[in-house]
Amino acid sequence: MADIVLHGYFRSTASYRVRIALNLKGIAYRQQSHHLRKGEQHAPDFLALNPQGFVPALEMDGAVLTQSLAICDYLEERQPMPPLLPADPLRRARVRAFAQIIACDIHPIQNLRILDRLREAGLDGAAVKAWAATVIEDGLDACAAMIADQPGPYCFGADVTLADLFLVPQLANARRFGADLRWPRLLAVERACLALPAFASASPEQQPDAE
Repeated sequence: MADIVLHGYFRSTASYRVRIALNLKGIAYRQQSHHLRKGEQHAPDFLALNPQGFVPALEMDGAVLTQSLAICDYLEERQPMPPLLPADPLRRARVRAFAQIIACDIHPIQNLRILDRLREAGLDGAAVKAWAATVIEDGLDACAAMIADQPGPYCFGADVTLADLFLVPQLANARRFGADLRWPRLLAVERACLALPAFASASPEQQPDAE
């Protein structure tokens, strides 16, 4: 494959998801960091790649891909093995629903842009952190209920799926914001995932731009 570049940030959970997916698929890539706290994602050269000014953005196959869920779907179609989605349509829909709880309902309303808006509206640091923790707790409560009847060690059984790729980074954010880690099933999944090199090497503290 031609040179593949992942534009991201070590602490970005969306970038974390894509790092895991690339690692699991065995796709070599290099990283270009954009420091979100310093506003580097708003630089003209990055906005030319992604007009939203969000990370991740993946340069691959002569194109620029954005939005972590869409990137993971592309990687699944581009390189199907090992699969991130079950073959059975119903199970596949459930895995996607789990991932979308995180990607669509939790992460967007506790990310940096929203938290900055809350600060601008006058909330102090403690209130902003409490907002993020509550959002995460509500969403992960639903995730835990969704897989309560599923066997382990991963979210949906013996194979890693897209659900696991989205869960592990979100649990990292849960700790960061002081959420109540009241989900033994989710934490067991996290432990199983982090024992895999593809997850461990994708963790924020292992990235070249880690602080």
